[in-house]
Amino acid sequence: MDGVASIFVAPFVAMAASPIFFAEVVLGGLMSGVMYAMVALGFVLIFKASGVFNFAQGIMVLFAALTLVGLMERGVPVWLALMLTVAVMIVLAYAIERLMLRPLVNQDPFTLLMATIGLSFFLEGVGELLWGSNVKKLDIGIPEHSFIVGGILINQFELVAAVVAAVMVAGLAILSQRTTIGRALRAVADDHQAATAVGIPLQTIWVTVWSVAGIVALVAGILWGAKSGVQFSLSLIALKALPVLILGGLTSIPGAIVGGFIIGVGEKIAEVYWGPVLGGAIENWFAYVLAMVFLLLRPHGLFGEEIIERV
Repeated sequence: MDGVASIFVAPFVAMAASPIFFAEVVLGGLMSGVMYAMVALGFVLIFKASGVFNFAQGIMVLFAALTLVGLMERGVPVWLALMLTVAVMIVLAYAIERLMLRPLVNQDPFTLLMATIGLSFFLEGVGELLWGSNVKKLDIGIPEHSFIVGGILINQFELVAAVVAAVMVAGLAILSQRTTIGRALRAVADDHQAATAVGIPLQTIWVTVWSVAGIVALVAGILWGAKSGVQFSLSLIALKALPVLILGGLTSIPGAIVGGFIIGVGEKIAEVYWGPVLGGAIENWFAYVLAMVFLLLRPHGLFGEEIIERV
């Protein structure tokens, strides 16, 4: 019993013994959480507008990053490559609405989910065909230097990434709450048929939302690609976004941010303090265990809408 108790007590003793190091771990977790939240935002935007769980969001992150770095490798200036990539993601959104969503409107959600799975394989194949499968370095000019503030070591790249993500989240919040498109988006999310009946163009809203989700995927792809290289394993970060969605709620933009923070901080603390005791590699599975606990206790997430159906 003493051995089991020490497994749980010893990490807390270590936290209290070195508060500066603990603060660094928490800060690193917050930075990682912001990166996870960037991917989760794409899921939330699309699900709110169309009721589609976009399994291809991770591939969209990869596809956007591949397009950007591929254009840059061919001598296109960074600013022009960025504009062209944004245009590609908007054209992709239009094609998805026209060729996939419109024919499947009012179909079973499982059918739409399978369609996005097919879309993910299609985009992965097109990305490999156009840009190759080698790991590509993406340099956006942000140095990896670290500096100390109040005794806490801060990585400059992670700080810039957090600021960019915060600006993106603020922009999405304004778009959702303060604009005509945002009000139309909320109306479509509440009831597709009622929104159509009052004159809201459903197809236009879908194209807009998928375009915004594509731009969010581009930002996430740039940040993740600059950090770890643009490679096909980049699409797997979408798997880490799933626990974020479960914690925050599938329909909540603030929930995606809070969920990202919880997952990011939780997995860093678990890896640093409980990893040595339990054998390490906790960071790989901690998020999914936490998500499973949330599914048992609060299946709609912290900020998600609880759906009650009358039978």
